[in-house]
Amino acid sequence: MSIDIATHQTQQNQATRIEKDLLGEQAIPAEVLYGIQTQRAQQNFDITGMPISHFPELIRALAMVKAAAARANHQHNLLTDEKADAIQNACAALIRGEHHDQFIVDLIQGGAGTSTNMNANEVIANLGLTSLGYELGQYTHLHPNNDVNRSQSTNDVYPTAARLAIVFASQELKKAINGLQTSLAKKGSEFADILKMGRTQMQDAVPMTLGQEFDAFAADLDAENGRINDACDQLCEVNLGGTAIGTGINSPSGYACLAVSELADISGLPVRLAPNLIAASSDMGAFVTYSGTLKRLAVKLSKLSNDLRLLSSGPRTGLGEINLPSMQPGSSIMPGKVNPVIPEAMNQAAFQVIGTDMTVTMAAEAGQLQLNAMEPLIIYNLLNNCRMLEKSIRMLDTLCIQGITANEERCTQHVENSIGIVTALVPYIGYDNASRIAGKALLTGKGVAELVTEEQLLSEEELATILSPQAMIKCS
Repeated sequence: MSIDIATHQTQQNQATRIEKDLLGEQAIPAEVLYGIQTQRAQQNFDITGMPISHFPELIRALAMVKAAAARANHQHNLLTDEKADAIQNACAALIRGEHHDQFIVDLIQGGAGTSTNMNANEVIANLGLTSLGYELGQYTHLHPNNDVNRSQSTNDVYPTAARLAIVFASQELKKAINGLQTSLAKKGSEFADILKMGRTQMQDAVPMTLGQEFDAFAADLDAENGRINDACDQLCEVNLGGTAIGTGINSPSGYACLAVSELADISGLPVRLAPNLIAASSDMGAFVTYSGTLKRLAVKLSKLSNDLRLLSSGPRTGLGEINLPSMQPGSSIMPGKVNPVIPEAMNQAAFQVIGTDMTVTMAAEAGQLQLNAMEPLIIYNLLNNCRMLEKSIRMLDTLCIQGITANEERCTQHVENSIGIVTALVPYIGYDNASRIAGKALLTGKGVAELVTEEQLLSEEELATILSPQAMIKCS
């Protein structure tokens, strides 16, 4: 049963229990599952307003790591059957999504993730104590450090759990990307026969179809899930068993390989032991790679959003070639105005991801010797960016792309009035003639075809063939 922390914290004269650590004693609300080190961390770190519970993937991953460690310790006879079962049952409850409100520490914290690790250790210990018939806080029977954290350090538990959490979060992101790509491809088919002008450098270029434009949007996302998969594969190389600095101090021989094997079984992920645990304890390279992958995706999504805003601009004085779904009134002063709010929101999410890639890079560079104390900032940003992209992509897909319609008449007008179609005539009348015709069209306001016919450079029949949609939009 999950416990309402807020209720306990607001009750006057609430029941408490006394817990003790290195720094002394504190009164802890009697019924909470966390302990004194978690409470100290909550008191110290009030930075983002986002506790660990904001990211259930991280809690699930922490529980998987703790369960794997318990199995390995049990096989090395370092935990009794009773303690090992109690720890694993507690972890199973967390993996199912229970008691997540007990993870109260802010994501950004000093201590390289120690507070997060201790939050998990204390919750698991107290859940185990309850199942064994003891009162909360009676750690002589099941201890957060001696038992739950046996053969472990924050320095191998926290990065391992963080890597798993990011891989789990990526699964929903990839589904969102697939959905958006499918919707763009459907629009490509729907708009396959609508001729329009292509543009380069904001100037008329050559004709294409609106379908080709949307097919290109879809194709631009082709490689993104593969890149995310590659980045996640790097994250599956973990340092679990390296303990404090990668030497494996306080863990038995063979523990690391066994713990990682158990973690693979519990998580269902292809996790593997890093070849050099000392290097892996301070190396943030996989996180930097993953952040760069999200940045690449964000750049593409922002460019797509820019294009949607341009193509739908107007409605009467812009390009106006497509119509975005009207989602809300756009102005408090201008009646009838409707803004492209969904692409605008996608742009802003993308900017956040692009900017925080630099934050992740700087935090990764800030490591010193055998540890990087800035890991919490890295994890906070990567989990937050992954979720932000996933949600904003779903928003763009369902609230914008799926409802786009074409303004076919406007597209046709742009083609007929464009100077750009002269490019198709170059092989037949030469570049110099084509340039002269283009200049004359701009000066006189006449159409390209009209001028070519007047000068008898080509017959009407030849023009009709050369300027047919089939001829102008062919793809090699």
